[in-house]
Amino acid sequence: MPLGRVADVPDPDILIRARGLTKRFGDFTAVDGIDFELRRGEAFGFLGPNGAGKSSTMRMIGCVSPPSGGELSVFGLDTVTGGAAIRARLGVVPQEDMLDVELTVRENLLIYGRYFGLRRPVIAERTARLLDFVQLTERADDQVEPLSGGMKRRLTIARSLISEPEILLLDEPTTGLDPQARHVVWDRLFRLKQQGVTLILTTHYMDEAEQLCDRLVVMDGGKIAAEGSPRELIETYSTREVLELRFATAEHDQAAEKVAHVPAERIEVLADRVLLYVPDGDAALDAVRGLGLEPLTSLVRRSTLEDVFLRLTGRRLDDG
Repeated sequence: MPLGRVADVPDPDILIRARGLTKRFGDFTAVDGIDFELRRGEAFGFLGPNGAGKSSTMRMIGCVSPPSGGELSVFGLDTVTGGAAIRARLGVVPQEDMLDVELTVRENLLIYGRYFGLRRPVIAERTARLLDFVQLTERADDQVEPLSGGMKRRLTIARSLISEPEILLLDEPTTGLDPQARHVVWDRLFRLKQQGVTLILTTHYMDEAEQLCDRLVVMDGGKIAAEGSPRELIETYSTREVLELRFATAEHDQAAEKVAHVPAERIEVLADRVLLYVPDGDAALDAVRGLGLEPLTSLVRRSTLEDVFLRLTGRRLDDG
């Protein structure tokens, strides 16, 4: 499809549409002919390791990096010719916080609001409301520099909302945060979703995708490997339960060969453990012990998106 020509968008609830979307950097293809749609009010995610093409896709949606091929429309506008109009209706939370650390928390919002031509009373009202929303009211007059990573992330989210965008783009919103800070950010994003804000995010955290996304695509090597809701992907590409077995290092390989005789939909032998994908983990563990094997540890758990990713790509999500 020729670059720049976007098909008509008959459904007003489809806010983003990509067809054969491609991004190249010299001889390297970062995004390789992907198709997807984002509907109004949903939380849509790109799940994949670093280098999968997630951030390159987000930069094209945000109209800061032009496509190399295919079609991409946002709000029914071509991202090549309608970039300014599209950007005015987007909120963006980049991977790196781009805050002015020499200003106070409140000043970061007040000044950012002026970029959108908002009147001062409007900015002041929204600033107070957003600081309350991200739980930073008590830090409003503090400088940004000494804030924790989680607080800076929440401030970046608040700043992205000052223009009341129709779509909020979040690129790896909780990377680098400790577990407690991640959960606070998740809570704020979940509340935004409840308020009807349309979210599109990239992540390499499977639990983040499961928590936040109504629908997502799994990306690997610039391509989309699968698409669906977290539940649909797990039901399609994995089993109800997974049995994780760990053996002594010296026994790992031999034990893995014996475990291969246990009935299972599939078995993954990783460097530190063996995974059996089965409908009944306890029954599978009994079968393992029936072979005369006694693992150092065993765990029966439900399947996750990481299991889906392992099935689709042959490697764990955190292997990069």
